[in-house]
Amino acid sequence: MEILENAALVRRLLDVMENDILPLTETGVAEGNKVFGGALLRKSDLSLVMAQTNNETENPLWHGEVHLLKCFYEHPVSKQASTKDMIFLSTHEPCTMCMSAIAWAGFDNFFYFFSHEDSRDSFAIPHDLKMLKEVFGLEPGGYNHDNAFWKSRGLFEILATLPDAQAQPLLDQAKRIRDRYAALSEAYQSSKDDNAIPLN
Repeated sequence: MEILENAALVRRLLDVMENDILPLTETGVAEGNKVFGGALLRKSDLSLVMAQTNNETENPLWHGEVHLLKCFYEHPVSKQASTKDMIFLSTHEPCTMCMSAIAWAGFDNFFYFFSHEDSRDSFAIPHDLKMLKEVFGLEPGGYNHDNAFWKSRGLFEILATLPDAQAQPLLDQAKRIRDRYAALSEAYQSSKDDNAIPLN
């Protein structure tokens, strides 16, 4: 099923970030975890299948996306829903491990709000870009956003294609979401030395 990259999609993905992922992330950050999270939605009606957040204090591999997949496959819903029929939403552009996990799980897409550069510049978490550069020799944005496994899109790429009347309320909501994440980032940064996450 084709995913229509339009205002209705962006509105729904922003709503899921604001109402479903962010509350989980607020709890996660209070426990010492990073600000990353994700959600799965049905392509057919954009209904939420599951939302999750980073849980690296339990296991450094439980990035927001991988922890979401772990929880999905531990839940009965995974027996009833095919990943090919779902949208993968990531709050932040996935790292190389998470991109690979999304492919291995059979998703043909992912959408993200914050870019790798945002993670580095706004969240003081440069590991995604450093991994791309050091391990794969890729500059920012250097991976194939459309490939044999999935197609990826930043929400702001879609917003840039919309008429102003459709885009403005979504940009207002995006600003509200950015502000909440900025506060969470500050909380994480102020306490990260107290956790045992290897790449904090």
